[in-house]
Amino acid sequence: MAWWIAPLVAAAALAAGITQYAFMQMTQMKAMNYRQIFDALEQAGARLKEYYDPLPKEEVHIQSHDGLRLHGVIVKADQPSDKWAMLVHGYTTSLPASIPFMEMFLEDGFNVLLIDQRRHGKSEGKYTTYGYREKHDVAAWIQFLTCTYGDQCIIGLHGVSLGGGTCLEYLSLSDPAVQFVIADCPYSDLTRLMHHQMQKLNHIPAALFLPLVNAQLRRKAGFTLDQVSPVRSVAASSIPVMFIHGTKDHYIPPQMSEELFAAKSGLKRLVLIEGAAHGFAIDADPGVYKRSVKEFVQEALSFRGSAVPALESASPDILREEAEADYPGIALT
Repeated sequence: MAWWIAPLVAAAALAAGITQYAFMQMTQMKAMNYRQIFDALEQAGARLKEYYDPLPKEEVHIQSHDGLRLHGVIVKADQPSDKWAMLVHGYTTSLPASIPFMEMFLEDGFNVLLIDQRRHGKSEGKYTTYGYREKHDVAAWIQFLTCTYGDQCIIGLHGVSLGGGTCLEYLSLSDPAVQFVIADCPYSDLTRLMHHQMQKLNHIPAALFLPLVNAQLRRKAGFTLDQVSPVRSVAASSIPVMFIHGTKDHYIPPQMSEELFAAKSGLKRLVLIEGAAHGFAIDADPGVYKRSVKEFVQEALSFRGSAVPALESASPDILREEAEADYPGIALT
C-alpha cells in the first residue's frame, strides 16, 4: 500500500467524524426533561416551579402536518379573554423554559399557550429543523386556538433563540389572527449562524465542513441551510415585530437582531439588553424587558385593522465588544 493512503483514510475518517458530530449537535442534541429544566432554573435562583405548579392548567395535544403528536399546556387569564400569547422555547429545552415569560402576559389579560417544540419535551420528532418544519407546527397550534376558541382570537407569538427563529420563519405563513411577534435572541440566517458557531465557537474550518454538514442535513433531515433565513420572512411581513437581544450573546450575535430590525418594515422595535448572555435578557434586566414587551404589545394591538404604521426604531446606541469568547460545543440555538 502506498505511503499516502493511510493518512488519506485517516483524514477522511476524521472529516466524516467531525461532520457527523456537527450534524448531531445541530439537529439531535439531547434535550433536557422538565425536571432538569426546573432544577436548573432553581439553581439559578428562579423558583418557578412554586409559581407554575399551583396554576390551573390544561394539557393539550395536536397533530403536526407530518403526523407528529405535539404537546402543549394552556394557562388561562383570570378573566375571560380573546387574547392569546404562544410561548416558544429554545433548543434542547422545553415548555418549562418559557415560564419566566408567562407572568407579563397573564398580567395583561392574555391566555397563555406554552408548547413543546418537535423533538423536545413531550412532543414527538427526530430532527430539529430551525423553523423549516417548526413554522408549520406553529401554524397548526394557531389553527387549534382559532378552531377551539373562535375566529375572534387575538394571538401573539413570543420565542427565544430557536423559538425566536421559528416564530420569524412563521411570518411567511401568517394567519390574520396573529397580531405581533416578539423574537428574543433570534438568528437572521441559518447558514451564517452555523458558520459563526463552527468558526468562532468551535474553531472548525466552516468553509470546509459546512457543505458537508449541509449534505447531511439534506440527506437525513430533509432540509438545507439556505432554506432557513428568517430575515427573508421578516422583510416580507407587515406584522409588528419586536427584537430583543443581549449584548454579550456569543452564540447568536446581537448583530443578527440588528440585521432583522433593519430589514423589517412597518411597526418594529429593537431592544438590546446590556451585558445579557444568550437567552438571559429577561434575567439581566427584567424591568426593561417586561416594560418594553408590554409597551410594544399595547402599540401593536392598537394598530389592529389599521394601515401599516410608520417605521419605528427603539434601538439604543450601545457599544459592544467585538471579541468572541471561547465556548466549547455548538450553541444551544
